[in-house]
Amino acid sequence: MATKTVIKPAKSPTAVGPYNHAVRVGDLLFCAGQIPISPADGSLIAGDITAQTERVLENVKAILDDQKLTFSSVVKSTVFLTDLANFAGMNEVYAKYFTDNFPARSTIQVAGLPKGASVEIEVVAHF
Repeated sequence: MATKTVIKPAKSPTAVGPYNHAVRVGDLLFCAGQIPISPADGSLIAGDITAQTERVLENVKAILDDQKLTFSSVVKSTVFLTDLANFAGMNEVYAKYFTDNFPARSTIQVAGLPKGASVEIEVVAHF
């Protein structure tokens, strides 16, 4: 049976609840949803959907970097938006991080996100 390993990257913002940034089981890394929190002080960053998506993906990158993975290692992503009208802006930034070997993706509109964020992204990556 595969071992469960908890991942808590030093460069990631502090978790806002009782969860871990990621968990590795076998050759898979399951990353918790990331919102646009500044790693420096834990505050929600100000700005539009592009600024928030940039911060979210930098937070995802910190987890991937910690495990010596890249965005090309991601096999599945799920994007949560509080307003699907922000899809184009989110997608514009998303395309700067996922440039090849694209993962499967779902995008879902939700009623709300932690701390009033406009976007949250979770990923599953393969070693």
